[in-house]
Amino acid sequence: MGRKYFGTDGVRGRVGESTITPEFVMRLGYAAGVTLVARDGLPAGERPAILIGKDTRISGYMLEAALEAGFAAAGVDVMLAGPMPTPAVAYLTRALRLQAGVVISASHNPYYDNGIKFFSADGTKLPDAVEEEIESRVDGPIGCVDSARLGKARRIEDAAGRYIEFCKSTFPNELDLRGMKIAVDCAHGAAYHIAPSVFHELGAEVVKVAVAPNGLNINEDCGATCPANLRAAVLANEAELGIALDGDGDRIIMVDAAGEIYDGDKLLYVIAAAHKNNGRDGGVVGTLMSNLGFERAIGRLGLEFARAKVGDRYVLEMMHERGWRLGGENSGHIICLDRHTTGDGIISALQVLAALKQSGQTLDQACADLTFYPQKLVNVRLPSGFDWRSDKTIERARVEVEAELADRGRVLLRPSGTEPLLRVMVEGDDLAMVERLAHRLADAVAKSVA
Repeated sequence: MGRKYFGTDGVRGRVGESTITPEFVMRLGYAAGVTLVARDGLPAGERPAILIGKDTRISGYMLEAALEAGFAAAGVDVMLAGPMPTPAVAYLTRALRLQAGVVISASHNPYYDNGIKFFSADGTKLPDAVEEEIESRVDGPIGCVDSARLGKARRIEDAAGRYIEFCKSTFPNELDLRGMKIAVDCAHGAAYHIAPSVFHELGAEVVKVAVAPNGLNINEDCGATCPANLRAAVLANEAELGIALDGDGDRIIMVDAAGEIYDGDKLLYVIAAAHKNNGRDGGVVGTLMSNLGFERAIGRLGLEFARAKVGDRYVLEMMHERGWRLGGENSGHIICLDRHTTGDGIISALQVLAALKQSGQTLDQACADLTFYPQKLVNVRLPSGFDWRSDKTIERARVEVEAELADRGRVLLRPSGTEPLLRVMVEGDDLAMVERLAHRLADAVAKSVA
């Protein structure tokens, strides 16, 4: 069935509009609570319990209260974790044996956006069937259980400490970070009080960057979406490395001492190479946007590679289907299933640091065999309802461009998920050729839609 409210990563939008309002979020909490009560399978007399975490947006206070009211009305107990990275909520839900976890966050978006996403009892995203069941109840009336069955709420005082210890447990016991100076940019987001402690407690000298959230500055000119901020901090403080997270702590970008920026593809390659060197086989899942140079470098390691649709949800689905442990996106979402059930920026950074410590290499040296192919992306506006997939002119142009590229590159046509645009991407081993072919294909699309 079609989804009315849930996207690939929960419900998201601008605060005060459509779904991100107190009234809707209370109904969402009630619908999710009723669904959990119907599915929980707990012994008679026991109520299901859920965990709520949030990032540092000012709207989080309002939405947390609305969710809490909806869950309580459905007879579900609520445990409040306060500001907490998305992967921390996934971990704590599983560790505390709760029925579900909820994160109030819009990830890398500006402060005026927010969203609600759910985790199942095992720390993974809710199955489609459960999300659809919640959706089927959202537009119904809000009820209320008898007073004696109303849900209760309590705050988890040691949530941050529990998660810090979990993160540290994913770093090899025989290694430490002594002697390293690391700049950590927390994007004024959910990891501001957690990430610096993790690296400090493992021995590093930590330079804290963007750790003063005020409700409005999350992701503002900082964090994984603005690595120039981290680069400046690394160079100014003569740090050996820099680590940038996004607002909810599930993305990572790194910077080396020379100011070079390393995206998700490069960092995933470093982790994959370490896995191979340590005798771990399997494969790596990337996305349609993963660089062709990354794919071929993975092949040279002797590992299989597969592309999922763009979105960490689809990467994770393919990893489970193939039984592989590593996957990610060039945006910085990296999933290490041998360490956590979901993408985690802090834990991914620790796996990169462990790989560097074990090999004695710098980031630059660890990526020496990784050569990125030039990419050219051109956006073409699409009229409403235009079926570009069935257009013969576009298909003929695509075939011609692919024929000229041969085995030297690839073509990707992908509709935007948020705007009426067709994204035309050409990638190859020669920049001039890539740009020429990208514009040729984009021109063909533009003529077809004119």
